[in-house]
Amino acid sequence: MKPKSLYWQIPFLLLLIVGTVVIIKQQNDQPFQHNEGKVFGTFYHITYQSQHDLHREILAELEKVDASLSMFNQQSTLSRVNRNENVELDDCFVEVVSLAQQVSAETNGAFDITVAPLVNAWGFGFKQGTPPTRHVIDSMRPFIGYQKISLCKHPARLTKQDPRTMLDCSAIAKGYGCDVVARLLKQHDVTNFMVEIGGEVVTNGVNANRTAWRIGVTKPTDDSLSVNGELQTVLNITDRAMATSGNYRKFYYKNGRKYAHTINPTSGYPVQHNILSATVLAPSCATADAYATAFMVLGLEGAQKILARHSELMVYLIYTDKQGRNAVWFSPSLKKYIQEK
Repeated sequence: MKPKSLYWQIPFLLLLIVGTVVIIKQQNDQPFQHNEGKVFGTFYHITYQSQHDLHREILAELEKVDASLSMFNQQSTLSRVNRNENVELDDCFVEVVSLAQQVSAETNGAFDITVAPLVNAWGFGFKQGTPPTRHVIDSMRPFIGYQKISLCKHPARLTKQDPRTMLDCSAIAKGYGCDVVARLLKQHDVTNFMVEIGGEVVTNGVNANRTAWRIGVTKPTDDSLSVNGELQTVLNITDRAMATSGNYRKFYYKNGRKYAHTINPTSGYPVQHNILSATVLAPSCATADAYATAFMVLGLEGAQKILARHSELMVYLIYTDKQGRNAVWFSPSLKKYIQEK
């Protein structure tokens, strides 16, 4: 009986094999689409394998994020919240603020979206350019701090302890934009893609060469014009999100002193730690974006303490050692993703 039973299974096995080969061939025959443009004050590059050009749908999703989280769109949900208007909170806003509050709690406030007044005062958000005095910084303390806002989801409502509190989601919005595009692509059954917005990245599947996506980590140099693109290392990653925060490009000089763009929400001053750049790999790009900023504030030892509690995160940190030389520390679990030079 057993040989006869096996005999009847052979056609089904052959059908399964043929079907698998056909599916793989169809996937390999699909072209890779390439979309690019400008959004959130930066550039995006999106590569994905599909028979259809989804650029129009992608732009529609990015416009939703801009309409929710942009500080420079006066009609965005964020701008209206900052003006204390009675506004219905959209899904993007609720999702991002909720995640931001979680990361703030995990990092003891190193990441804090209520830092907007300090960003403004230091001249980055609205380009005022005049360093604030200690008196000005102290005057802002009563309305800065992630504990000073609360988010209710049903119904969606944000409550401030002080109406002067303002939110700045620029340290998480690009990452979130990458996540939104990645979701859209998956909804269209796209399995192989790379989404990059201003250096923040989400990858899935494989590239056109049927290998893992190769993402470069830029070597930190005093390059405020972004003309130096030398790479520190290359990571072979897929099914991951990656974000980088660094002070080596975003800074300005005033009265002979260099000011970094990352503000420490606790001190009210630009960070003075030895970390030059923090690259974080996480399940979502918004998460990676937020933690990359937090690690710039916390410094090397502070970042390592957070990582000890979060096995889902991997990090590549470039810092200045005691001799003033550039050095690297990365999560042990990241080693297998680093491409050998």
